[in-house]
Amino acid sequence: MMCEPPQSCSSRRKEAHLSLQNSKFRDAENFPLMIELPADEFIMGENPSPFALGKFPVTVGEFRKFRSENLSEDASELPIVRVSWDDAVAYCDWLSERSGRAYRLPSEAEWEFACRAGSRTPFASGDEISSDDANFLYDENGTRVGVGRRTTAGAFPPNNFGLHDMHGNVCEWVADSWHADYGGAPTDGSAWTSPDERRVIRGGAWDYLPRLLRSSWRDWRLANQLADNIGFRVATSDVKISTRA
Repeated sequence: MMCEPPQSCSSRRKEAHLSLQNSKFRDAENFPLMIELPADEFIMGENPSPFALGKFPVTVGEFRKFRSENLSEDASELPIVRVSWDDAVAYCDWLSERSGRAYRLPSEAEWEFACRAGSRTPFASGDEISSDDANFLYDENGTRVGVGRRTTAGAFPPNNFGLHDMHGNVCEWVADSWHADYGGAPTDGSAWTSPDERRVIRGGAWDYLPRLLRSSWRDWRLANQLADNIGFRVATSDVKISTRA
């Protein structure tokens, strides 16, 4: 199910990414903290317009405002898990209704753009990733290096866009349906959807190996599937109306 996409798209990178101070906003208490990201071209394709992405995966505490019964015994600062793709979309709809801003899942292109944060290496941190950079369980030799569970959202360093946990901790649902490669994918950074019930996950998780945390790594799960290592973060293109954090 895993596919390494070809690097056949534009690869221009702006040095401004490395020192970018992005605007932050939060629409209400216990709503996701968002970071505005710039338009640019990158290794997978193009992100032609600014958008905002959650600084962290959606947390248990944030999701409880939507469904109070979810993971009632888990710490509120942990990323939410055991939510389906359908649950994630429903949460975005709920946020939109209460904030007046159109929230959604990020497209696969937006997610990778945000994960790379200007990098062209396998990880935003460079050619390799260590247990100081992200939450994963085993190194490539099979030696256990991780804690073997989710960690508090933001416990590991952010990338150059100020986003935490893009590598590891929990896999993240994105908006796209599964396609084995990018042949025929939209060129404007939007989600590539179809009636297929398989939905893309990105980022790798706390029980993964480093190779499955690469910026380009992708896989799929059924839209109604629940797992203890899959969560999500939210996106919005409504960045002109913002309540600063």
